[in-house]
Amino acid sequence: MDIALARALHVLAVIHWIGGLSFVTLVVLPFAKARPTTRQALEAFESVEQRFSAQARVSIPLAGISGLWLTDRMDLWPRFHEPRFWWMSGMLGLWIFFMLMLFVLEPLLRERFARKAKQAPEAVFRRMSRLHQVLLLLSALTVLGAVAGSHGLLLF
Repeated sequence: MDIALARALHVLAVIHWIGGLSFVTLVVLPFAKARPTTRQALEAFESVEQRFSAQARVSIPLAGISGLWLTDRMDLWPRFHEPRFWWMSGMLGLWIFFMLMLFVLEPLLRERFARKAKQAPEAVFRRMSRLHQVLLLLSALTVLGAVAGSHGLLLF
């Protein structure tokens, strides 16, 4: 029973987190880019991103807590040493990166980001868009690998 609940919470949290990343990358950023000026694009992006960021501060830790619970409860630790379960390390790596971004780097660099956005808005928007695209690609590959791998299909 506890494993089923943890798995359901884990999948729900990951869907919200990666689904939100997809929405921001594929919908919000192109919408923002269509604004008349780059400053307006950044403002449009930030107004949506702030709302999602608050939600992600719940779903990302929930994904980590439930993933840790599942790993420990099902004694899946050895999988981290087996190349065929590469997606386990991929999930952990993505989770660590997003936790650091949300809870450490974003608060620390908020003022610096705002300053750079005023100085060179085009460069900031371009870098931000590229980062989101790369993170979405890595996340999609990891989710694909995790779902396929947990059902016996090894992609790599």
